[in-house]
Amino acid sequence: MSRSVLTWIAAALLGVAFSAVAPAAPRDVDRRLEPSQVSPLPSQVRRVEPARPSAATLGAERAGSGVIFDAEQGYVLTVSYLLLDAERIQVSLRDGRKVPARLTGLDLEAGLGVARLEGAGPWPAATLGDSRAVAAGDVTGTVGVSDEGDLVATASRVQSVRSFAAAWEYMLDRAFIVIPHNAAFGGAALVDTAGRVIGVTSLRLGEAPHVNLAIPIEQFLAVKDELIARGRVTSRAPRPWLGLYTEPGAGGLLVSGLSPLSPARAAGLRPGDVIVQLNGRQVASREDFYRTLWQAEVGRDVQVTVERPGGRHAITVRPVDRYRFYRTSDK
Repeated sequence: MSRSVLTWIAAALLGVAFSAVAPAAPRDVDRRLEPSQVSPLPSQVRRVEPARPSAATLGAERAGSGVIFDAEQGYVLTVSYLLLDAERIQVSLRDGRKVPARLTGLDLEAGLGVARLEGAGPWPAATLGDSRAVAAGDVTGTVGVSDEGDLVATASRVQSVRSFAAAWEYMLDRAFIVIPHNAAFGGAALVDTAGRVIGVTSLRLGEAPHVNLAIPIEQFLAVKDELIARGRVTSRAPRPWLGLYTEPGAGGLLVSGLSPLSPARAAGLRPGDVIVQLNGRQVASREDFYRTLWQAEVGRDVQVTVERPGGRHAITVRPVDRYRFYRTSDK
């Protein structure tokens, strides 16, 4: 793959406001961003909550990789967490040019986002491949850009193809686990032996030696036109969102944190609770929890049963559409 097709995206967020810092990703998952490095917000900024709900965990300035997939229109594909709440996006091309971009769309269910370069093309662009037949053992390459702007290319292979569930109400039924990991993983391109993009690398998982999680390109191709035209995927019902961070626990799911604006927090859930049932169904894993939750509807109450000191409590929560907290496009 040509060095010029890879970009470095820095999304600078303004007007960020939180009265409390939301939890970071769990210890076994790294999103290249370091929430612990976010400076404490001054009181005058905290008072304008909830202007930008993602900054407390992801930072007000973010850097990562992406890939231009449309030579004429200048569309860039990357991971959604780089673009959440972006007020300004600057793309540095491999030939040294720095180009402003605008948010085009977010697919929070898949974890992908699209921005569009401002200016006239044609732009250097990569070819999107077909990831549906990718299997364990396939030879791949992972190509990203470091925070310093250096190309980071890793000869890799697909270790496994499996489902993946994360702490922040996120799950992929089919994801690629790639070894060895690439340090520039936030939006890096996963390519096949022909140089076609077959995935977008999103996370670093586990303890050393780490692996990368890559989102299959099939997740994007299925909704590409709608995402670009509308800013989000409107043809599928929004997933009910509670705003919880969870970890596996004894007898259920441990609540490790809550989004400051979440329905769960407003309803009375708190860190340390162990979720044992959702709508009367036993919760044995994140996968169980998400599948049951996503069978519900936005705006219709669900009952979350938790264990906490003093006994078992049934808490009624009204899920929301989490897209209401984010700008989905700059159109």
